Amino acid sequence: MPERSKDWINQAEKDLKAAEELMKDESFEWSCFVAQQAAEKAIKAVFQNLNAAAWGHSIFDLMRILSKKVEVNEELLNCARSLDRYYVPTRYPNSFESGSPYEYFTRRDAENGIVCSRRIIEFCKGILA
Repeated sequence: MPERSKDWINQAEKDLKAAEELMKDESFEWSCFVAQQAAEKAIKAVFQNLNAAAWGHSIFDLMRILSKKVEVNEELLNCARSLDRYYVPTRYPNSFESGSPYEYFTRRDAENGIVCSRRIIEFCKGILA
């Protein structure tokens, strides 16, 4: 399989910009989800670069696996935990007792997702450099 970490990290950065635009449009649930996707793609870029398999969508799980090869600080692990919470409930109404995801996610959630995603992307870019 060809090594395509650059493609993965480029898409992660593009997704992060989309998350920022979605937040500006007050689509906070989608901003949160896309921020999660950006960070997931960044960590998968690192795995790609290391010729390692990266299965699943849990950024926290992927970061824990990566921490066996490189140092991953607690702040990044906390960001990964936070972003993982945006993977399912931002998209599906049955994630909540009633209402739709857009009613549950706020600007603060989106800002947190973007900050955490940016931290993980920068961390991953440092490994890829």
